[in-house]
Amino acid sequence: MNAPQAALCKAAKNMPVLEANERTIAAPGFAGEKETPVVRIEASRGWISLQLRELWEHRELLYFLTWRDVKVRYKQTLLGAGWAVLQPLITMLIFSAVFGRLAKLPSDGIPYPIFAFAALVQWTFFASATGRASDGLLSNAGLIKKVYFPRMAVPLARVAACFADYIPAFALLLLMMWYYKFAPSWHVVLVPIFVALATGTALGTGLWLAALNVRFRDIGYVTPFLIQIWFFVTPVIYPSSLLPARWQFLYALNPMTGSIEGFRWALLGTPTLSLGKLGTCCVVVAALLLSGAIYFRRTERHFADII
Repeated sequence: MNAPQAALCKAAKNMPVLEANERTIAAPGFAGEKETPVVRIEASRGWISLQLRELWEHRELLYFLTWRDVKVRYKQTLLGAGWAVLQPLITMLIFSAVFGRLAKLPSDGIPYPIFAFAALVQWTFFASATGRASDGLLSNAGLIKKVYFPRMAVPLARVAACFADYIPAFALLLLMMWYYKFAPSWHVVLVPIFVALATGTALGTGLWLAALNVRFRDIGYVTPFLIQIWFFVTPVIYPSSLLPARWQFLYALNPMTGSIEGFRWALLGTPTLSLGKLGTCCVVVAALLLSGAIYFRRTERHFADII
């Protein structure tokens, strides 16, 4: 080792060590130069270290991930965003013919097409957001293995991108209300609450499934089946008033029950929503969202190694 190399090694040994934050340091003897920020990335500790501040600091990345997902989904398609309206519309027509006319299911005194379509707007958003969030980490495996960023931004961006489908479907629902002469009451101002409940349910479920899908690839096969079963235990094609009273509390544990029935109540004035059912829905959504975020944070340190 020559003299210059020995001097550099000696100077490096005397330099201070940066702790785990964003403090800045400067090399000895270079006081006049601009200090350079250094960040040390460490694994999260504790069961409740959600690091939401870090997610907020990367909000610009979250925006670009959301916008990229929207553009990729409708790139080189004939109908573009029209698929967001066509899917629930065709499903509503089939349900109206089979369950409305043939099976003659009750619809709380509301024409069955608009009764079913109001629920399908909520359900299609939830099913799409949950499915896309569950495979978000595997779809972005190359990005996750190369650069560090809050991994929770991926399923969150997937859920946010689904609002691009929700908005035109909701606009079509308003047109159907005008056609059937349904004038919403002041309850319409509460619609964002029930949309938030569906969003929280999709995000909480998506965080659980996304984290599990990294370790167990079977989740990719289980998720469509789970969503299909969930559909039949949710009052989409029938009102919850068909169930006996002794099953109502157990039925209310399904968070999409309160979201869909509250959405119908706010827009169409259906009488099936109760404060007890709404309160149960809020508690279940909060528990699902919090537990999903905690489990995701506890397991994200291994994502890049497993993928």
